Amino acid sequence: MATTPDDTLLIRDVWIHDGNDTPPVHGDVAVRDGRVIALGTVQGDATHVIEGHGYALAPGFIDVHTHDDLEVIRQPDMPAKLSQGVTTVVVGNCGISASPVVPGRAVPDPMNLLGADDEFRYPRFADYRAAVERAQPAVNVAALVGHTALRQNHLDRLDRAATGDEIAAMRTQLRDALEAGALGLSTGLAYASAFHAPDNEVRALSEELDGHRHTYASHLRDEFAGIVPALEEAVGVGRHSGAPVRVSHLKCAGADNWGRSTEVLAVLDHEARDHDVACDCYPYAASSSTLDLKQVTDAYDILVTWSEPHPEQGGRLLAAIAADWKVSLLDAARRLQPAGAVYHGMDEADVRRILAHPRTMVGSDGLPRDPRPHPRLWGSFPRVLGHYARDVGLFPLHTAVHKMTGLPAARFGLRDRGVLRIGAQADLVLFDPATVRDVADFHDPIRPAAGMHAVWVAGRLAYDGTQVVGRHGRFLAPT
Repeated sequence: MATTPDDTLLIRDVWIHDGNDTPPVHGDVAVRDGRVIALGTVQGDATHVIEGHGYALAPGFIDVHTHDDLEVIRQPDMPAKLSQGVTTVVVGNCGISASPVVPGRAVPDPMNLLGADDEFRYPRFADYRAAVERAQPAVNVAALVGHTALRQNHLDRLDRAATGDEIAAMRTQLRDALEAGALGLSTGLAYASAFHAPDNEVRALSEELDGHRHTYASHLRDEFAGIVPALEEAVGVGRHSGAPVRVSHLKCAGADNWGRSTEVLAVLDHEARDHDVACDCYPYAASSSTLDLKQVTDAYDILVTWSEPHPEQGGRLLAAIAADWKVSLLDAARRLQPAGAVYHGMDEADVRRILAHPRTMVGSDGLPRDPRPHPRLWGSFPRVLGHYARDVGLFPLHTAVHKMTGLPAARFGLRDRGVLRIGAQADLVLFDPATVRDVADFHDPIRPAAGMHAVWVAGRLAYDGTQVVGRHGRFLAPT
């Protein structure tokens, strides 16, 4: 039994999920000065008392795969994330980051997913960190450096390998970013802007990573038929540098690839026997990115989410657009460029198998600037809790919580976060396990989750169940 001092937040009558993949225990949680000071049966007066009504209290969720780089500055309230219990975002994924980027240039695809050319104003990573700190977003921010961002700073064109001098210049810029608090390096080798970078270019850059502090995150070179050698390539970079490897949004993409998740996960486990390898996954059987001509197919639906030359086509299937225009799918896709799309190109059984794997964390991969975003932007975390844990029974609720708290905190070295214990940072989410669910869908994707009752960041209320009420996030550098 613990007694609370004055000036304390006390949350009573909750089922405490500590983030460690253990069943919850009933009790109270006390917070002071932004940290947890007591767990269990807590007595005494407190400045603020919250009745938990037997709901679940968990560490704030960590979204390990986001493209919120500019959104945390542009819209620091971050309602899409806070409303689903997310208190920390990892930005700079898939090789694309807001910094370091030389201003005044046209950013290549897919960096344009982050924002307009004139929003890339941070030539040094320290500039980006300072901008985040000035904006004081509602969520904590940890940032990777994108390989494609480095390439576009130093190469005259991106459809070739970097020279030795260009690699040296990229390494210098990466080293400066890591010293300024970057979490590690990310690549997006499947994209045309990085596909021509050979393995030795990436390995050379990875030599700047300190394996004890920095992470290598990779959107694999191939998520289709060549996924196994692409996975082996990513782990090879980690072995070369000593850095832990985080495979981004692991999936078996394309109808011809469906059913291969057992094989792919076996390779992941094999590689992880003597190296730190993990992955993230979003809980949907559809992906979203720019409209990629290489992915145009009639094997599954492709939903066009936006188009610069034809904005009126947003929200329509590519097949319907092509039929109206009396052209092929590929010709329609060309005419729509630049554009965004949702690809219904995964098998649900593969998604479940990957999501349930013990090395898998939850990441939304949401695109906040998409005018018609994939529902994962607003719904990923409640979908795991409500649909997959409660309704489908894919894993227990405490395992779902672990995949979005303790596991990512440990895998990304986010000290004192992702766990509910005395001394930990008081990033907390209160939700009802019986009613929590994703409300956003492909037809109406900008909708907050149900069953989320409160979110605290650094011990202060940030979301009251209906709206954002405070911005208490900070920039998180590796320790």
